[in-house]
Amino acid sequence: MQNVTALLGTLLICSVPAVAQTKPVVVFIATGGTIAMKIDPVKHAPVPAISGEDLLATVPEVSKYASVEVKNVSNVPSDYMDPVRWTALTREVNTALARSEVAGVIISHGTDTLEETAYWLDLTVDSDKPVVLIGAQRNASESDFDGPRNLLNAVRIAVDPQSKGKGAMLAMNSQINSARDVTKTHTSSVETFKSGDFGFLGEVDFDRIVYWRAPLRRQHLPIKTDSMPYIEIVPMYGGADGYLIKAALDHGAKGLVVEGLGWGNVNKPMYAAIKDAIAKGVPVVITSRVPNGRVLPNYGWEGGGKTLVDAGAVMGDDLSPQKARILLMLLLQDGVTGQKDLQAAFDR
Repeated sequence: MQNVTALLGTLLICSVPAVAQTKPVVVFIATGGTIAMKIDPVKHAPVPAISGEDLLATVPEVSKYASVEVKNVSNVPSDYMDPVRWTALTREVNTALARSEVAGVIISHGTDTLEETAYWLDLTVDSDKPVVLIGAQRNASESDFDGPRNLLNAVRIAVDPQSKGKGAMLAMNSQINSARDVTKTHTSSVETFKSGDFGFLGEVDFDRIVYWRAPLRRQHLPIKTDSMPYIEIVPMYGGADGYLIKAALDHGAKGLVVEGLGWGNVNKPMYAAIKDAIAKGVPVVITSRVPNGRVLPNYGWEGGGKTLVDAGAVMGDDLSPQKARILLMLLLQDGVTGQKDLQAAFDR
């Protein structure tokens, strides 16, 4: 009897790590943002203060879903994000996703440029495993801090088989948005991220993840250089004189994104400056300050969309200026040039 009892005890002990090993691994990359901030007692304002491990400790429930590995790569406001940090982040994500035991990656990030980082990763990460970005609108000193809930939801999304093949996603306020479509729509509301006319990809309910659609307009662009080409965004507004385009060219811009009006239109001075840029071999992508809808070569008056395309400009489809800049940057470093090939990539 003693031998049987000892054997059962041995089997029980051995079974514990076996069960633990069946949990999928999720890599949690912390970069900073409000989700990593607390109120400084001297400055009386939120500042970087907590690590990825600190945030993870607030949600012990994640252990039910995955074994989470934390990697702190930075603790900065997302306003500090740039191509150098994005390139390094892509390498971190690719390294993590290349491991067979890793189900997905979560990235905590400030909300100000969260949509840009999400789109960058959607374009540069070549994997069908989910990349889930989260942030917070309220810092860790506030009683209704939204960071823990967003992290818990992200873990559930990352291990859900339905999440495969959907690219980079942004998950906040129990809502899931695609990287290409999402934008920040409110300065302080927890329901700030929305996808315009297209709507959410899905939602995180207490019992399961529900997806309603999948992002179809996706493409992959490998990173081929550590130094990205300088692309400037220039706004069109009533009375714009084209000087900012000339200044960008003088500053060494290798490409321009013009935030036009309506369907993608500008006035005569801007039109002249755009033509000058194209004549100098600098590609110009036309977008719109209108939040929904595509830009199209519709109007034929001087500065209208059709005259811009006739002059050699590229229509930026429905991308926001900031996302069009990212796509143009990655296309140029990948060797894609010329109006026809650039237009094909923006239409994809």
